[in-house]
Parts: sequence; C-alpha cells; structure tokens
Amino acid sequence: MSLLPHQLELLAPARDADIGIEAINHGADAVYIGGPAFGARAGAGNDIRDIARLVRHAHRFNSRIFITLNTILRDDELEDARKMAWQVYEAGADALIIQDMGLLEIDMPPIQLHASTQTDIRTPEKARFLQDAGLSQIVLARELTVQQIAAVHKALGPVDAPGRANIEFFIHGALCVAYSGQCNISHAQTGRSANRGDCSQACRLPYQVTDAQGRFIAHDKHVLSMKDNNQSDNMRALIDAGVRSFKIEGRYKDMGYVKNITAHYRTIIDGIMEERESSGHPLSRSSSGRTTFTFTPDPLQNFNREFTDYFVTGRKQDIGAFDTPKNPGQAIGWVTKVGADFVELEVSSPATVLHNGDGLCYYDLHKDLVGMAINRAEPVSPRSTTQWRVFPKDPMEGFKDLRKGTEINRNRDMDWVRTLDKKSSDRRIGLWVYLSETPTGFALTLTDEDGYAGGAQLDHAHQPATDATQADASLREHLARFGATIFAVNDVGLQLSAPWFIPASAVNALRRDALADLEANRAKGFTRLQRATPVEPPALYPEDTLSFLGNVFNHKAHDFYVRHGVKVIDATYEAHEEEGEVSLMITKHCVRFSMSLCPKQAKGVTGVQGTIKAEPLMLINGKEKLTLRFDCKPCEMHVVGKIKRQVLNTQAREAPMNFYRTRPQQGS
Repeated sequence: MSLLPHQLELLAPARDADIGIEAINHGADAVYIGGPAFGARAGAGNDIRDIARLVRHAHRFNSRIFITLNTILRDDELEDARKMAWQVYEAGADALIIQDMGLLEIDMPPIQLHASTQTDIRTPEKARFLQDAGLSQIVLARELTVQQIAAVHKALGPVDAPGRANIEFFIHGALCVAYSGQCNISHAQTGRSANRGDCSQACRLPYQVTDAQGRFIAHDKHVLSMKDNNQSDNMRALIDAGVRSFKIEGRYKDMGYVKNITAHYRTIIDGIMEERESSGHPLSRSSSGRTTFTFTPDPLQNFNREFTDYFVTGRKQDIGAFDTPKNPGQAIGWVTKVGADFVELEVSSPATVLHNGDGLCYYDLHKDLVGMAINRAEPVSPRSTTQWRVFPKDPMEGFKDLRKGTEINRNRDMDWVRTLDKKSSDRRIGLWVYLSETPTGFALTLTDEDGYAGGAQLDHAHQPATDATQADASLREHLARFGATIFAVNDVGLQLSAPWFIPASAVNALRRDALADLEANRAKGFTRLQRATPVEPPALYPEDTLSFLGNVFNHKAHDFYVRHGVKVIDATYEAHEEEGEVSLMITKHCVRFSMSLCPKQAKGVTGVQGTIKAEPLMLINGKEKLTLRFDCKPCEMHVVGKIKRQVLNTQAREAPMNFYRTRPQQGS
C-alpha cells in the first residue's frame, strides 16, 4: 500500500541523517537520502547505521525514508547495488528511488520502487509504462505544465486501482536546464557522468553566444543557468492536477535550507488542507502529527538564484539566471559613502538591521556579482535607524566599481542563520488521556490521533482528597505532562466515582508505563510499503528503439527492455560508442526565446515576421564550442557537441557495451 488518493506527501531532501531528522521534525512526511553508494549525488552518501537511525526517528511519526539508488550501473556494479539494496531494506528503509531498469531483473528485496527524475518522464505513455513495470511512485519532468501533469494523472487509471502509481513533482530548489537523464555534456567534456552522480555543472558557466555569421548575441552570459524552482503559488493547481508527493530539491543543501524550506511548504500544505476540510473531498497528510515553528519560514533567506515556476503555468521569458549563477540576495539599500576601510549605507527600511558576519553583494559595471562579507556593522549615529557603517573583512581596493549610489543586496543574514542553528520546531502527535478507577486502583488509557492505544494499571488505595477542586486540577495537570515526548494532549478525561487523592509519583508512573505501551503498539502497527506487482504479460515500452539516451549501461537493463518489446537498443553515452556530434543536452529552455529571437514570437509582427529563423547558434567558453539547434515543433533546444578525445582514451574498468543496433549476420 502507498499513498491513499486523498493523502499529500511532503518529500524533503537530506544530505545526512541529522539533516533528515530535522526535516522530519519540521514537517516532512518523507525524506530522500543517499545510501552508502550509487546515489546521483556522489558526495552525499551515508552509512547504513545512520540510515537506520533516521528510519527509527521517522517511523515514530509514520514518516517514510526513501533511499536514492539512482545512478546507471555497470555490469560489475550490479551485485554491490543488490547487496546495498538489501542492507537498506533491513535497516528499515521504505523505498528505493531508481533509474537503472536492470535492477528490476535481479534479486532485489521486497521494497517499494520509485522512478527517479533521471528516468525522464514527460509523457502519459512513459508514466503508464513505468507504473505497469512495477514502480509505485514516479517523479515527472520539471518541464511539464499543469495540463500535462493532469494528462499523466488520467493515463495512470483509477486512483484507487491496485498498483496505481503516485505522481511526485519537484516544487522547490535548483533546476537542471536539461531534461533529467538526458544530459551528457559533463561526461563529454570531463568524463564525469551526471547519470552516475558526478556532474561538472557546465550549465552554470558563462558563454559567448554567436549566430551563424559569427555576430555576438550575448557576451559572458550564463545562458544555460536557470533560476531556482518555486511552486509556492501553484500548489493548489498541482494538487488538482493529481500530484500527491511534493518534492524539495537539495541533497547537497545545509541544515538551515532544509529546515526553512520544509517548514515553508508544510505551512502551505497545512493551509490548503484546512481550506478543503469542509469540502466533499478533504485532504490529509500521509504521516502523523502537527508541527509548529519558532520562526516564520521565508524561502528568500536561503541561497537562491531568484525564483521561477518554470513551465508549470506555461513558457515564460524570464526563467534564466543569465547574469550570475550565484545568490544575488535581496536589495536592502544604497551606498552613501566609501571610506578607506568602511562603506556607509542607507537601508530602505528602518526594520533592516545589519549584523557582524552578514553577507552583502552588488553588481559591478559588467553585471558581475561582487560579494562583501561584513566584519563589523554599526549605526552611523546612536539615533540612526537607516544609516549604517560596515567594515568589510576584505581590503577595500578589491571591491570593483563600488561607489556612491551602488545598490546593495544582502545574501546572508546572520540573525536568521543563528535562529535556525537552534531548535526551531516542535512536532507532536495528538493524544487523548483517559483515567478511570478499577476495584484495586486506577487505569490510564492513551489514544493517539492514529487510533493506537496504550494503557497501564496501578494498584493504589482509593483515598479521598481533602480538597476536591484542587485534587482534580492537580490530577489533570500531571496527566497532561507529555512535554519531553512526541505527543501533545488534546483532552484529559476522568471517570472517577469520587475525587480521589493520587500522589504525583503514582500518576507519573502510570503515565510512563502507558506511554511505553503506546509507543510499542505504534511500532507494531507500522506497516511497510508494499512492492507493486508488474502487469503480465509485460507491458510494451512506448517505443521499439532506444538510442544512447535510454541510458542502458548493463546487460540486465538490456534484458529488461527486450522483455518489454524494444527491438534495437543502443548503449548509454558513457559506453563511448557515440564518437561524433550528438545532442549532449536536450532542454525545454530556449536561448532564442529568452533573447526574443524566436520565430514564433515574431509571428504577426510587421517587419519582423519571416526575418527571424531558428538557425543554429554557437556557445563558446574558452576553447569549448557547442552548437545550439532548435526543434521548434516540440519547442525544444539541443546542445550539440562531441566527446573529447582524452575522455574516449580513458579506459573503463570493464569492456565497453556491445549492443547490436541491427541483428548480426549468422556466423559472425
């Protein structure tokens, strides 16, 4: 069993177990985290003992832990991947997020399988195939619109049908410009494969853009760098389109990011559920408890390249972070004076307070972002609320183009950082407490919001209280003391024939024993997610041919696609069988459109229509040259190039794949 049709899942990232625990504490219904190996973030692996520690904490709230096993695998890695899958299953993990279909052909544990973003799910047909192949949750491409998501939702069939997959969608964080799993530029240039968790991020570099005649279209612009994803305003539409798991990007992010962004979307989702409580189709969260925060969540406080909702509500021109891939922060004021070792600023709001350790920045005349870390900040005068003098950590001569009138942004607020360094949330499961008397003493029953109960009895004389009112108040107060636990008392009920005196020590013992019984019953009642059963006979893959973009890197994956009707299968790009120019990156982002050079934009514009054509452009970064080609029918851009000779000359640990493109001759 997986998510019910009315349940919503907030899925948060974790670089390590401690961050995962705080994601749970800040309202995550599930956390995705790397295991010891084979995750698509090479630097974010975790020991099995840490996975088990995170699982224990998450399961107390009925939250789930998903392990990323989402790289493509060589034949010699399949056995180690299989062993790791069993290890994380035995540690209690709830699902594996996978890309390599070869894993479905080996002896895997009975753990639920989810489709990674690298499986590149853009169509209803691909989504339905992966569901029919036995995957229980599928994350759709970030480039889809609400209408396209709804079409996928419809194609998956009745929401209550056995084996019906849940739709997962990225709602926040960094955006890869390419369709996930369809980017080979890193491997072509450096030998570091994005599909194996080691992307070199060529998309964040500055490029010259030239046309077919060699004329400059853009100079030193980060034309492949996207703003960060933020679907805060589209959550209702995504829910209505059928999304049930809402995924935050960020397995490399720090603790403060995960706390803040998880809390932000927890607040939004809880608000939507409250709105729809009285409707005929109420929603609920997929885990237990309510979460409160010591701070007001604010996505602007974390590293971001400014925000976009990408293509969810249609194509827009301003989705790129072309000036810089860094964090520009928020505008706070202007420079009023530049001294020998200080800068004076006028902030735009009296509420803006600068702190030692804050990070400031500004754009120089070339639109490059220049950072300025504050060593000391102080008001210009005791009465000043908007005039500040700041002493940078670095020498003043290093701050290019800093002058009076320069607009200043803040991209690190130390007061905010310190707030999130402390305990910043409280997650509690609702509890009803009921005390009754027995012939020989008293019985305490605890019932939580999930319907689990725990109880304890105490043999104790029925001793009348000297002050009935005080005894009742004291008894209720002691029964409600669950402050150090994960429970919050909704109500205390008493069924006593008289106002008895019960010592605080006796009440505490009753409460402690009943709580232990409740926690034990919750643990016994926890059910693991069920592995979906593939349909029989095996579903046919939507196409009968797979190019290198199918990312088939081992013979088990090859067998999987053959079993599902694929006739011709090329090996993945990492197998080094593609030595000529190919599409190293396929993107929905279009440089022509973003620079108002799209033929569709010119349609109907007098004097312009027909003069703008989707001719190739050239990207140049130093000695690197790439061609941009435009496929206008699906509105896609291809970044075309070839693998470097030094990468080809790097020998893999085993022989390259040998998948025949056509059936070999008899006897060959």
